[in-house]
Amino acid sequence: MTKILAFAGSTRKGSYNHAIVNVAAQGAREAGAEVTIIDLADYQMPLFNEDEEAEFGMPEKAQAFKELLISHDGFLIASPEYNSSYPALLKNAIDWASRMSEGEKPLEAYRGKVAGIMAASAGGLGGMRVLVVLRMLLENVGTMVIPNQKAIAKVNTLMNDSGEITDEKTIKQLKNLGKETAETAAKLKQ
Repeated sequence: MTKILAFAGSTRKGSYNHAIVNVAAQGAREAGAEVTIIDLADYQMPLFNEDEEAEFGMPEKAQAFKELLISHDGFLIASPEYNSSYPALLKNAIDWASRMSEGEKPLEAYRGKVAGIMAASAGGLGGMRVLVVLRMLLENVGTMVIPNQKAIAKVNTLMNDSGEITDEKTIKQLKNLGKETAETAAKLKQ
């Protein structure tokens, strides 16, 4: 069975990006994938510093996150846009997981994997600028990012009071992104 890891590059309570990645994860499940949804708040790691890594090794939470990436065939990643880029939280997690441990292949957490990317914001662009740099980052570490991507604008108007996406068009688009990611990962796995 194809395994997809879903997470948002945000730890904010009521995160719009958590809301949209949950919907995309439903689409991947409906396509037959086994989906694991995580919160990066559960994987707190220090800012990457090569000197500290040399002295203390990889932090336990960074290693756990990296092992999750390695054990999955693809990823669904929702990222907020901070100043036209991804947040430091997301970049730091990606950097830690890129570090090679003894007995691993270079970039084992990323190479040969598939990612579906998305962003959401209350603004009119929906975080679309972050998708350009996130795609570039992921492809540079060996992850194939599917062409379909979603930037959900004015997402706060598409949700209920519980923070769940309720707009049918948006739900369909996000589920299709999850489905396409799962199907592409399954094809590559064969």
